[in-house]
Amino acid sequence: MTQPEETPMTQPEETPMTQPEETPMTQPEGNSPNEPADYPPIQQASKLVIIADDPPIQQASKLVIITEKLLMKKIAKIIDEAGASGYTVVEVGGKGSRNLLSAWGKPSGGENNKIKFENIKFEVLTPNRDMAAKISDEVAAQFFDDYSGIAYLCNVMEVLHAHSF
Repeated sequence: MTQPEETPMTQPEETPMTQPEETPMTQPEGNSPNEPADYPPIQQASKLVIIADDPPIQQASKLVIITEKLLMKKIAKIIDEAGASGYTVVEVGGKGSRNLLSAWGKPSGGENNKIKFENIKFEVLTPNRDMAAKISDEVAAQFFDDYSGIAYLCNVMEVLHAHSF
């Protein structure tokens, strides 16, 4: 059996590395090193530019109502009648000024003795503050003298993804 012929390996030619030429920094004419240069002033953007592919930015007000669960259908009706396009409702618990037991919930006795919260939180996005205030005023007038609850308003800077509200 014959050995294959070995081909000698050659190193690539080395090319000397050169440093890029440095350009001396100079002041614009008429300015000494202690004087500010005559550069154009930096301008801040005066308006937001929206790229055509971006969804339109919508502004809104968010109304949050936290109250007792037994009021859910009545409050939902007030929201609907005010013209809001929808809302989100979740069961919540926490500590409040009126009734700690109601706020934390009670064991339901069912599946693994889970806590069944007796309070709910509505979140309603409205196209303007007036609609949110109208809903809040109506809920407070009808229920907050006799039931625990709180309502507060948040300004939403941008609604990023929505069909409509």
